[in-house]
Amino acid sequence: MRREAPVPAPVLAAVRAAFLEAGGEILDAPLLQPLGLLLELAGEDIRGRLFVVQREGGEEACLRPDFTIAAIRAHIESAAPSARYFYEGAAYRVAPSGASRAEEFLQIGLEAFEAGDTIGADAEMAAIAWRAAVAGGRDDLTLLFGDVGLFAAFLSAIGVAEPLAARLRRAFSSPRRLRNELASIAERQGAAQGGQGRLAALLGGLPEDEAVGVLEEVWALAGVAPVGGRRPAEIVHRLVQRAALAEAPAPSEHQTDLISRFLAISDAPDRAMNAVAALAGAKGGAWGAALEAWRGRLACLAQAGVSAERMHFSAAFGRSFGYYDGVLFEVRSRALGDEQPVAAGGRYDALPRRLGAKLNTGAVGCMVRPGRAWSGAVP
Repeated sequence: MRREAPVPAPVLAAVRAAFLEAGGEILDAPLLQPLGLLLELAGEDIRGRLFVVQREGGEEACLRPDFTIAAIRAHIESAAPSARYFYEGAAYRVAPSGASRAEEFLQIGLEAFEAGDTIGADAEMAAIAWRAAVAGGRDDLTLLFGDVGLFAAFLSAIGVAEPLAARLRRAFSSPRRLRNELASIAERQGAAQGGQGRLAALLGGLPEDEAVGVLEEVWALAGVAPVGGRRPAEIVHRLVQRAALAEAPAPSEHQTDLISRFLAISDAPDRAMNAVAALAGAKGGAWGAALEAWRGRLACLAQAGVSAERMHFSAAFGRSFGYYDGVLFEVRSRALGDEQPVAAGGRYDALPRRLGAKLNTGAVGCMVRPGRAWSGAVP
């Protein structure tokens, strides 16, 4: 297992200080995380980035790839109405290049579960990540933004049917996957309407708890044991979505063109928002609110001292941990390249509820890798 070189103590202290100023309880996250849960939340594609191990009895787990899930579970157990969690420790992932060994690296971060000013909280987390990255001494940094929520609002504003919009939102975390999704929606719809997907159609007509029971009964009769970490409820949910997709109208040629033009927007945030607004026209509701929220975030970031010249917005930017549902960001170094972000974070409001949270609070966080922030690190 490859380990990052140690960061000089003064540099590490400066990076850490950016988080400590924001406060937060200290999080003690378990080293082993449930593999099935991560696959359910982030998709099967993420398996290749995880360092998978087997517990006693054969159950699969993974070394923690980050601290977000652990922070959510700790917050749910606390039953606190709101809280912040500071963490510092080792994380483990396989490099995107497909290296056969995992890399172990130090990660410092903050996760906040708070209701109220989500726009200000988004900007605060991005500013913390920026200050922490800058503290490492690099002078070639850029703060890159994307927004899953803006993409979702755009799809709604141009009238894309919800089952298709939901599929596109799920694919947003991977630009390649999203392009493939756009290219193959019509083909898959034709196949589904031509007689495929009968099990999906059958289960789609039942309440999901009943559909789960039917699927488990089919497995029992066939002597099939589920593998790969997928639970029956998750499989049923995907089959129901497939049935809904088969019934949904395909996007028009005009809608497909608008989506492609949206995803091509990449510019300074203020100019990018103007370009995005021009595509869908002047509309109120969620679309108007999403655009107005960006004006607020940019004002907060300017007040926090983040230079507008260092910020960039890419409408197609997504992150491999696909549970984000709002603003997301990365701090990138020109010397390290796009595949080695120095810091990252974003909003994931729906994720705590998927894990069983009863209170409806916001959820946003950020992290930095000091080993990359340090200007003396070898690329």
